[in-house]
Amino acid sequence: MAAADVRRLRYHPAMTATPAVSSRRLRWALTLPNLGVVLLVAAVVTLLWLLHQNELEEERTSLIKDVLWLEQNVRFHLASNEEQLQQLAADLGSQPDGKRLFRIRAGHMVKNNPDIAQIAWFDAKRRVIDALPATTPADSGVDAFGPAATQKAMELAILLNKRIYSEPFFLSGNVAHFALVMPIYDDRDVAGMLVATHSLENLLGNLVPWWFTEKYRVIVVDDDEVQYAAKSNVSGTPNFSYELPFDPPGHGLSFRVTSYRGAGNPLQRLLAGAILVLAAGVFWSLWIVRDLMRKRSDAEQALRAEHALRSAMEDSLTVGMRARDLNGRIIYVNPAFCRMTGFTSAELVGRDPPMPYWIPEQLDETLELHQAVLDGKAPPDGFEITLQRKDGERFQALIYEAPLIDGNGRHTGWMASILDVTERRRAEELARQQQEQLQFTSRLVTMGEMASTLAHELNQPLAAIASYNTGCLNLLAADAFDPREIREALEKLGVQAQRAGRIIRRVHDFIKKSEPKRAPCSLAEIVDDCVGFVEAEARKRRVRLVSDLPPLPPVLADRLMLEQVLLNLIRNGMEAMAATPAARRVLRISARRRADEVAVAIADNGCGIAPEVRDKLFTAFFSTKPEGMGIGLSICRSIIEFHRGRLWVEDHSAAPDGSGTIFSFTLPLDSA
Repeated sequence: MAAADVRRLRYHPAMTATPAVSSRRLRWALTLPNLGVVLLVAAVVTLLWLLHQNELEEERTSLIKDVLWLEQNVRFHLASNEEQLQQLAADLGSQPDGKRLFRIRAGHMVKNNPDIAQIAWFDAKRRVIDALPATTPADSGVDAFGPAATQKAMELAILLNKRIYSEPFFLSGNVAHFALVMPIYDDRDVAGMLVATHSLENLLGNLVPWWFTEKYRVIVVDDDEVQYAAKSNVSGTPNFSYELPFDPPGHGLSFRVTSYRGAGNPLQRLLAGAILVLAAGVFWSLWIVRDLMRKRSDAEQALRAEHALRSAMEDSLTVGMRARDLNGRIIYVNPAFCRMTGFTSAELVGRDPPMPYWIPEQLDETLELHQAVLDGKAPPDGFEITLQRKDGERFQALIYEAPLIDGNGRHTGWMASILDVTERRRAEELARQQQEQLQFTSRLVTMGEMASTLAHELNQPLAAIASYNTGCLNLLAADAFDPREIREALEKLGVQAQRAGRIIRRVHDFIKKSEPKRAPCSLAEIVDDCVGFVEAEARKRRVRLVSDLPPLPPVLADRLMLEQVLLNLIRNGMEAMAATPAARRVLRISARRRADEVAVAIADNGCGIAPEVRDKLFTAFFSTKPEGMGIGLSICRSIIEFHRGRLWVEDHSAAPDGSGTIFSFTLPLDSA
């Protein structure tokens, strides 16, 4: 009985399992709240950590975006200054004596750009022509405003024939500056340069807005950690820093932007947040997650909108865009490039060289140029190349290559902007041909107007030749004659024949079409030839021609073109004195040396030029003569500007009756 009872106690489940199950249930009952609290605390801590990381990431992202915005703003500003300076250099290259133009344009740039400390104009020998403002920040004068860095940049600009940014340098007050050297080209030669000196402090002060300095500290440093400029209104403990190359001007300079932590203890904020989260419970946690998801959704939507906007902007461009990887494979083309070449995006993306729009017979040259681009040796000012469309039509393209940088700052390929310049080049060639034809026509018109006077000029030596010939025949017919008389008559006959030949050669050289050739010329000889050319017409018009030319060095000019200018101005002066009393019909041709050039003046005592006419005087096809074509003075100005000179008109105050006109122009000396 006892044994059976023992067996029942040993094996009856109720007797053995009930206490164990109850204990486990109790432990679980006690553990679950603790576990719930632990899990809740862990969830709160995790959530706070995630929130903190998200805050840090947003701060870091905001910092990077703001730095990129600042760099782009500075780059656009410097690019705008560069374009204005380049345009000024191009205008000065066509009219070297353009001090008025320099002062207007440079003054405008200095006034509207506080970061520009000075703009100086140098000639080819690095001599100062003009500068705005006229003194340095240290009031040391224009000639002293040339630190070693600027001089080095000027030498490099002359050597490379392109714009150069100098290394940074310090001036008075320990203020950092850098200079932009812009060459001035005369044809393809460097005829001078413009130097725009920028203050880094003023650059930051002008381009860094107040809200930026309330959040960040901005400094400009180089690779050696030398600080050149800084701007900030924030203090505290640095949080994040982001550095971006400052290019231009480059030379190892970088923007370093640092954000700072706000006031408050992070642990206290964490504890308060944990208490609030514990109090709010799961619902607050869910609300936080929901808010984060909403922010993420908004960010994704904004990203999609930005992507759509960028795609629309790229599709509206008329400039072809083409991206290639480091191996030269095409990875992107925009619609403008597809329209330009006639190929679709599917036909081009993924293609390796050779490309279908390359010229087959120029394949080797194009491959060399392609490899130079991949090696980073593409010309910074772009290069021209002939391409072909899908239908075989060929066109001229101007290509600018730039490195393709990803979000991590890695060089992943090359981005090219392509312009179709076929029509532009065609128009330039047509304009050149029209200008040449216009000059030729002007010479023909001038010769037509002078035909009658030239006939009279030739009649004189021909009549003398006939007279001497008759005299010789009469002497020979006589039985007794003196050979010396015959010799003397023949010598005079030869002189008159040479005179007639010179007149004919002068007309032939003047009228024939030839390419301009500048060479050292004697100004006195050119004036004498022109005076001899119009002597007959001057006698007919009862005009006295006076030449007042001191000994001068040779001028660098095309003799025939300069004769054309002088003849046109002399004839205009004689025509202007048609109503002047004969006693006062004096046309004076004078010249004087001025620095490295010669100024020539043709002064008449005519009726003068009305102010309303003077502004249109050099305009093509404008004429005050009923029979005039209005191209003479326009051609004269073009010829003088071709010689790097300047043509202008002014009143002749020294004329007897207070009227009259002086046409003046400048020519460079051969030694210059």
